[in-house]
Amino acid sequence: MRNVRDKIAVVFLLTSCLLGATVVLARQDTAILMPDQSTAKAKEILQQAINAMGGSAYLNLRDITCSGRAGQFGHSGELNGYEQFENYAEPPAMQRTENLPKRNIVEVYNGDMGWTLDRGGVSEAPITDLARFQENVKRDTFNILRNRIHEDGVILRYGGPDIVNLHEVEWVELLDADDRTIRFAMERTTHLPLEKTVQTRDPKTGTVTDEIELYSNYHAVDGIQTPFQIERDRNGIKILQVFFDSCQYNTGLPASLFTKESLDDRWAKIGKGEREKEKKEKKKEDKYSSTAPTN
Repeated sequence: MRNVRDKIAVVFLLTSCLLGATVVLARQDTAILMPDQSTAKAKEILQQAINAMGGSAYLNLRDITCSGRAGQFGHSGELNGYEQFENYAEPPAMQRTENLPKRNIVEVYNGDMGWTLDRGGVSEAPITDLARFQENVKRDTFNILRNRIHEDGVILRYGGPDIVNLHEVEWVELLDADDRTIRFAMERTTHLPLEKTVQTRDPKTGTVTDEIELYSNYHAVDGIQTPFQIERDRNGIKILQVFFDSCQYNTGLPASLFTKESLDDRWAKIGKGEREKEKKEKKKEDKYSSTAPTN
């Protein structure tokens, strides 16, 4: 058994050396690209990715409805929470997420506004949550490929070939006016995005943060290639993993779905039940407190 393990280790070592040599040689070749050539190569790869994702169907997509499961992880990699959800979106900046099956916890974001519905009713989204949503919009792969690559002040560069999860890829790098560096690894055969890396620097402390998203298990849905599994890591630690069960596009979501009024209507339907539930729980707590022995 030990000999088998040793042989496997040798195979992996030889493969790594060969792949490493390929990457080094390729990067030496890309070093001779002039800035205009590098930008042209980056644009070519991005266009290939857009075509692979669905071309005109991808670019003209209006709304998205997906359901699935999400796990959140702590600083030590421990699972902190796991939930089922349904997500509605009108890219780039309108989103609604509901927990399943009760749909009694809902988050809605619409541009620079946001609201939440929970057992306490409807309230404004915390400033930190709204800022995080707006930052995610800037980093969103869909938004980048459809819109942000055409923004003024954005610089595109070719990053060369590489190996990601045993797939040959080509890197494309985007630098925006807000000092974000966003890198994509596009699979060389399918041209689909396999990895996105976002590097930011804190202007006060100078601390660099690397956030990585991995895309896998692609399915063609309504002519659009959709990754049904997404993993997000921050500075080498897994923080989120999402598994989609189903996705639909262009179902004609109403604009009212992304408003505070929609949450008020939902609260009007479920609020009475939530308040009664809270009263029952409080009675149980009060009864336990009154019967608990005292020292």
